[in-house]
Amino acid sequence: MVNRFLQNPILTTKDIQPSSPDLVVECVLNPGVFEFDGKTWLLLRVAERPVQQEDRISFPVMQEDGQLKILEFATNDPDLDLSDARMVRYKGTTYLSTISHLRLVCSDDGVHFTEPKDLPAKISGQGALETFGIEDCRVVRIDGTYCLTYTQVSENGVGVGLMQTRDWRTIERKGMILPPHNKDCALFEEKIGGKYYCLHRPSGVDLGGNFIWISSSPDLLNWGGHHCILRTRPGMWDCARVGAGASPIKTKEGWLEIYHGADFKHRYCLGAVLLDLNDPSKVIARSEAPLFEPETDYETRGFFGNVVFTNGHLVNGDEITMYYGASDEVICGAKFSIEQILKGLR
Repeated sequence: MVNRFLQNPILTTKDIQPSSPDLVVECVLNPGVFEFDGKTWLLLRVAERPVQQEDRISFPVMQEDGQLKILEFATNDPDLDLSDARMVRYKGTTYLSTISHLRLVCSDDGVHFTEPKDLPAKISGQGALETFGIEDCRVVRIDGTYCLTYTQVSENGVGVGLMQTRDWRTIERKGMILPPHNKDCALFEEKIGGKYYCLHRPSGVDLGGNFIWISSSPDLLNWGGHHCILRTRPGMWDCARVGAGASPIKTKEGWLEIYHGADFKHRYCLGAVLLDLNDPSKVIARSEAPLFEPETDYETRGFFGNVVFTNGHLVNGDEITMYYGASDEVICGAKFSIEQILKGLR
């Protein structure tokens, strides 16, 4: 069912220049995907940090004035917890080991990508809600406007921000539309019953869990009508957390959403769920086995191994061209058949 690009990985850390000479690119991952000006575009998440010194751990935090501050600790400090490569925990405070921004690249063939020469290529975090960076942007075009939903990260928590543009030269920031803790926000490409809809993932701590919810809005800014529609499944590949991928795909059978799921060993796979066309809060069918799972070397080994994660694709008839992050380090591509996915749902 999965046809990986023969050229995978199509983008690595060596293909992207750091945003500052004192930083290195640790990961390129999880791109938003769209078409513009006759080309295929990826809005990459680029994660950076300083060159690491022996017996030290250092990482950047953006201050509210936009300047980066480098924090550094000795790796043998008993108050330091480095058990998760993505995080630094020190004396009860959690930081990210890298800081992420968004970077544009484009391609004529959908495989070989370069940074544009005539458009601003970088979108960085701004203000108190993005001091730990911005991540994992989904891009959808609604009525001629590109809508960007992305993860805002700071010591205040993790929430969902919205940006909009028509020409990719001027980008308007709309601010946080879903407060912490929330992420993985995917907008539907059209209104349903006069309302906008989105999938998102609020996270439960003591009660609840990492489930997919659906909400509606009259204006893309104010969201209500919240329903939990997809929960984790004990003992299965998506037992620990689930989250939306890219914008749901409209088919004759219903809205097809490719989502990610993880187990308690942090192994990320992709599955599919089918939602009712007129009431997308109703689940019609869901895949039992993973649609796509980490198998190749570049998917099982890397910055954070055993991960395939998508939040961007293009659809042409029956064909889905998916761009995905592998092992939280590189970007790859694969093709799927919508008909084959639908046949595999129960």
